[in-house]
Amino acid sequence: MLIRVLQRAALAVVCLHAISGCATLPDTDELIARHAGQTARFENARGPISAKRSAAVLAELKRKSGDIDILDKQIALEQAVVGSPLVMGNKVILLQDGRATYAAMFAAIRGARDHINIETYIIEDDAIGREFSDLLLEQQARGVQVNLIHDSIGSIGTPKAFFDRLSQGGIEVLEFNPINPLALKKGWQINHRDHRKLLVVDGRIAFLGGINISSVYSSGSVPKGASKAPADTVAWRDTDLQIEGPVVADLQKLFMDTWATQKGNPLAAKDYFPTLTAQGADIVRAIGSTPNDPYSLIYLTLISAIGNAEKQVHLTHAYFVPDPQLLKALTEAAGRGVDVVLILPSHTDSGATFHSGRSHYSTLLNAGVKIHERRDALLHSKTALIDGVWSCVGSTNLDWRSFLDNDEINAVVLGREFGQQMQAMFNKDLAASDPILLEQWNRRSLILRVKEWFSGFIQYWL
Repeated sequence: MLIRVLQRAALAVVCLHAISGCATLPDTDELIARHAGQTARFENARGPISAKRSAAVLAELKRKSGDIDILDKQIALEQAVVGSPLVMGNKVILLQDGRATYAAMFAAIRGARDHINIETYIIEDDAIGREFSDLLLEQQARGVQVNLIHDSIGSIGTPKAFFDRLSQGGIEVLEFNPINPLALKKGWQINHRDHRKLLVVDGRIAFLGGINISSVYSSGSVPKGASKAPADTVAWRDTDLQIEGPVVADLQKLFMDTWATQKGNPLAAKDYFPTLTAQGADIVRAIGSTPNDPYSLIYLTLISAIGNAEKQVHLTHAYFVPDPQLLKALTEAAGRGVDVVLILPSHTDSGATFHSGRSHYSTLLNAGVKIHERRDALLHSKTALIDGVWSCVGSTNLDWRSFLDNDEINAVVLGREFGQQMQAMFNKDLAASDPILLEQWNRRSLILRVKEWFSGFIQYWL
């Protein structure tokens, strides 16, 4: 009887989503083969560098990284797929959890002199949301132009009065793909959501990652001044980046593209693209994906990076609903001896997504993939570290919705030094996680198996 009810519910979900049409993921093998054999290009603060200098940069990266082949393969393929070179001369700071990220964001906003651009999925009318709004209004009153993009569904619970106050204070507010068709300035695409989290200040400093503007992130995964979080507080574990240097111009361009595509009001004349100078030694590539592209650039980049891995694939992800090609990439990597380790949630704010991801555990465990579930915190990070030299942090989940329906933004950072910071963070999360062992997993209850079956059936729409 339970199975019959679940089947009917699943059919209803399928019919509902069929109304809005179906997208498909690309043939990654064909696309990777098509773009193979490219030559890596680099840019610095003054623009493209010569082929000779690019070769020298790549050689130095390989020398520092132990001659790992992913650098040859991945750099060129990413460039061909994404269409932009790697940018040198950046300073990247790894931020963990809401306290550190919000503190850094507030400091940057207070230091703004020209403009502030924010793109977010969720902005809530709570303590953190009001702290942001008050600070933004203060800066707007000082003559700093503030431009805000928020997603219509992501911020559906935020009162209209919250945004009206911002607009009345002079802030340009743009609602991404309004749910109300009468408020649209372009075609109605209910599934197309803006899942990006991006803050750009004065065109010189940028923040991106998994964090929304909400008080739920404030507790962090390691509460200070207490042995554990209060009983009514769920600790959230998230990861973000603070970036300064020439690559900020690429992130700014992604914001501007979204504003233009969504037909926002003409922006105030400000210095959105100032002359940028080197701020550090980090090599970064900014990658944005949107359903308007032929395929998700972030998805193809990740699949190819896993396929090129020689030693390690370490992924920490909040929402894990892999498609067949991602499953293939992970299991094949494990099959050729790569240490494939996944840190996933042990509890979540999305039950269907949680159980859908678990429906693939048997396949992964049987292939030699190691799975750990993070305890004591709600995992919201979206990070990858491959062979200790290729790091990726951003807003993209490992699920169909991120790859097919959402605007997303990630940054790839190349180099052993930053990779060591990522590995230290991964090890810390691993120590706070419990391993899922195949024998133990095979003994799970019938009710869990039923939940996995149903959630796996509707995984395309999660």
